[in-house]
Amino acid sequence: MTHAPSDYFCIFCNFAQGGESEHKKQSDIVYKNEKVIAFVSPKWWVGNKGHIIVIPRKHFENIYEIDEDYLSEVQVIGKKVAIAMKKAYECDGISFRQHNEPAGGQDVWHYHLHVFPRYEGDNLYLNDEKTMWADEHQREEYVKKLAPFSPK
Repeated sequence: MTHAPSDYFCIFCNFAQGGESEHKKQSDIVYKNEKVIAFVSPKWWVGNKGHIIVIPRKHFENIYEIDEDYLSEVQVIGKKVAIAMKKAYECDGISFRQHNEPAGGQDVWHYHLHVFPRYEGDNLYLNDEKTMWADEHQREEYVKKLAPFSPK
């Protein structure tokens, strides 16, 4: 059930090993341990800015491959991020979003969980075409908002 091309460069593995890119800086990290990293996503939905992505530090392409210890840690940290986000962003709710395979909407071939702040009437799932790339300073604002509530 692998869909990554044989020459695939995994941006999340690179990031987990300390790499950076135009859209991902180590300063975007809000939490990390030996199994997972949680960071402010560089791609924002217009009404749901500052969402967090939680990734395993070990490469697993999708839900079918991920080791259950890593899956559990992704979910536990996702929950802690959700609690921190609820306090820091004062949002009305939280959504988790996770995709598998092209037909399931997966476009990065490394398992990851999106944690979205939700607001009444935000129409998150109707706004997939209304996205933007957040710059380093915009992402930093959300790292700072979460810092006092960061998962421990």
